[in-house]
Amino acid sequence: MKRKKADAKSARAVLGTLKRLYPNPRHYLAFDGPYELLVATILSAQCTDEKVNEVTRALFRDYPGPRELAAERIEAIEAAVRPTGFFRNKARAIQGASRAIVERFGGRVPDTMEDLLTLPGIARKSANAILQHGFGTVVGVVVDTHVIRVAGRLGWTSNADPEKIERDLMELFDGKEWRALPFYLKSHGRAVCRAPAPKCGACAVAALCPSALFEPPIAPRRRAAGANGRPR
Repeated sequence: MKRKKADAKSARAVLGTLKRLYPNPRHYLAFDGPYELLVATILSAQCTDEKVNEVTRALFRDYPGPRELAAERIEAIEAAVRPTGFFRNKARAIQGASRAIVERFGGRVPDTMEDLLTLPGIARKSANAILQHGFGTVVGVVVDTHVIRVAGRLGWTSNADPEKIERDLMELFDGKEWRALPFYLKSHGRAVCRAPAPKCGACAVAALCPSALFEPPIAPRRRAAGANGRPR
């Protein structure tokens, strides 16, 4: 069934409520500087932020910058990032990005969308995160799995493609909201609007959500009586 699209007024009302529910916007990944954020972002694909933070504590201790990871054996990097899943692909992406940063950008993470998208393992979502939280530059909205799910349920987008979802959100909200918007949606997605079963009965924005589900409680079934009149 096609979901009803929310209007700008209701979307702003929902965002206002989410701001009150989750008053301290922050990034869930732990990092110090753009390079650590880049590596952590690559590792975060199909992995929890908690596991990434656990892995990067040791990784950044042993490899404090791009030159160290660029020169390391790929097998050693694979072993270090194995707990995050898809470790071979992630290790290649981390090393490839590190080498590109060293060879093409003088050892510094580039600070433009165009240049970031040339790095292995970096797509628009990751580039947005690096620009916003590494350089304080906001040119779009970070669209992760929580944003895709919650924005779709709220009727803020009818698209499945992340870049189209980003465009929809950028059209719906002022630019000043773009940086923190993913935090509010991710926080709500973790706490209430979960996959696969949202807790609509406990949702503070359910009245404005076109996908809210309210099911009456199921009455306990009465057991059939036996010959003596007692339940069987």
